[in-house]
Amino acid sequence: MSLSFESICVKEPKDTKRNKPHILPIYASSSFEFENINEGIDIFTNKKEGFVYSRYANPTVESVSQKIGQLESYGLEGEGTAMMTSSGMSAISTLIAGCLSQGDKILTQGNLYGGTTELIKKIFTRFGVEPIFTNLKDYDHIESLLKSDPAIKMIFLESPANPTLACVDLEIIAGLGKKYDTLTAIDNTFCTPYLQQPLKWGIDFVVHSTTKYLNGHGNSIAGAIVSLDKEMMRDKIWATMKLLGTNCNPFDAWLTHNGMKTLVVRMEKHSSNAMALAEFLNNHDKVEHVNYTGLADHSDHELAVKQMRLHGGMLSFEVKGGVEAGKTLMNNIKMCTLAPTLGDVDTLILHPASMSHLSIPREIRIENGITDGLIRVSVGIEDIKDLKVDLGNALDFC
Repeated sequence: MSLSFESICVKEPKDTKRNKPHILPIYASSSFEFENINEGIDIFTNKKEGFVYSRYANPTVESVSQKIGQLESYGLEGEGTAMMTSSGMSAISTLIAGCLSQGDKILTQGNLYGGTTELIKKIFTRFGVEPIFTNLKDYDHIESLLKSDPAIKMIFLESPANPTLACVDLEIIAGLGKKYDTLTAIDNTFCTPYLQQPLKWGIDFVVHSTTKYLNGHGNSIAGAIVSLDKEMMRDKIWATMKLLGTNCNPFDAWLTHNGMKTLVVRMEKHSSNAMALAEFLNNHDKVEHVNYTGLADHSDHELAVKQMRLHGGMLSFEVKGGVEAGKTLMNNIKMCTLAPTLGDVDTLILHPASMSHLSIPREIRIENGITDGLIRVSVGIEDIKDLKVDLGNALDFC
């Protein structure tokens, strides 16, 4: 058929690809064509695999999701099913919305990331999901709660926690969940699947803010949900994501894919730098204490050794002098970056009491170790000598 000039402008050109590209392409298409009506019907009715609309699924996003699922389930029986979302928070909200209903309760900890706490308390309570905040390290108490209250349908945790690095025994939590028919879920952002594989210990769902270590370069925002339960991922998680519109876009998925290529070498360097910096801070006279699971005096050191390959790039420390000392330190760093995120290749630093946990009541912060002078550091892959000099100089002003 011969087309007019105007029609040629509008129509898609012929795909001239002659052989396979070396790098995953970005499929920046909102929808996908069908060869004929029969193919469209078969795809819509799941008789044939295919793509319909990028809110449902997209080739770039699906390829990267599969990679994340492979990493989280590496060495296990069965491959993990993963779905990428538009952010780490959308991963958590999609998971909870997909698994819980009005009248259900979610059991969690008081030292969660502040945004997760707000999400559960301010949003999900409006839809009849009640949170129970408790010490998830008190396993006898958890069992008594699960035994006495069948409305608890999910245990959601962080290990190590943000920003205190407190750890929870994943094997025990998973066992209690299975015993009382309660789903278990963990935010594994701090560790990535290279350092910790919660599915190995029996946890049902793993979520990530891929914005952080999986991408590692601070240039995309996305999240992921992973499980070994393919049926639940399809019937509950995908169905919820599709309707809420919390799907990842192909460009952010592609950036995450590029970042994951260097995941192992980055996590090795993050971990070795964090260990050296933790030891340096632990011996500094302006520092009250250091939270890093790699230190032998950390309360959860042995548990972290059991569950984690290395101790990661996150640490926090209490500077003497409280809030004012924390602000003084922030104002005197030169090389480290004052930024409200983590997991980038450069070192990022923040003051939780005045930033990430600002909206959390002080008494709850203090109760969970998020004290006024606590400083959180996402240790980068720079030369460790430069990091010690920068933080040492800033501490001199405190």
